[in-house]
Amino acid sequence: MKKKNEYKNTWIIGSTTMLGLGIGFIFLQNSVQIFAASLIIGIGVGLVVTSANFDKILRRITN
Repeated sequence: MKKKNEYKNTWIIGSTTMLGLGIGFIFLQNSVQIFAASLIIGIGVGLVVTSANFDKILRRITN
């Protein structure tokens, strides 16, 4: 079974996706493309933050 800290990456990706979804709903009346773009940007930001966080964790383990 995984430890509690190992699920942090999925929480980061999920929360930024939900943030992008919420922002997308604001602009949904204007354009569907902005809705889709904000969702994709939310996923992308989550992946970038997760990879930066992963490098930080990897440095702690190796040192």
